[in-house]
Amino acid sequence: MKGGKSKSDTRNAKLSVNKKPAKAGRKSGKAAKDPNKPKRPASAFFVFMEEFREQYKKDHPKNKSVAAVGKAGGEKWKSMSEADKAPYVAKAEKRKVEYEKDMKNYNRRQAEGTKPEEEEESEKSMSEVNDEDDDEEGSGG
Repeated sequence: MKGGKSKSDTRNAKLSVNKKPAKAGRKSGKAAKDPNKPKRPASAFFVFMEEFREQYKKDHPKNKSVAAVGKAGGEKWKSMSEADKAPYVAKAEKRKVEYEKDMKNYNRRQAEGTKPEEEEESEKSMSEVNDEDDDEEGSGG
């Protein structure tokens, strides 16, 4: 062997060289997340956990473990009857309907090509101008 490298050494070198660009390609191929897109609604369990966390913190003020809160909440959720879960399911459904409405509006704006920031700013600026006019009239009269 003149070159000092065996065939296996050259294969390993080629493989390691090929792996790096492939990983970099995947990262750049991921689309950026749109900050204006509505967040998905919480499930009934997560709606339950919002209230349960507050109650658990009041009952156990020294316990700072997130895992303990989650475990206790999961156990309580499993032990609850369907009737006990009903209010949380109803809240989750209400949030889901609201989310679907927001997504329709979001998709419509995306199709039109308008940015929701521009619409929100114009609405805010109109109300702010009206508020300022009201303040000036009240103080001047």
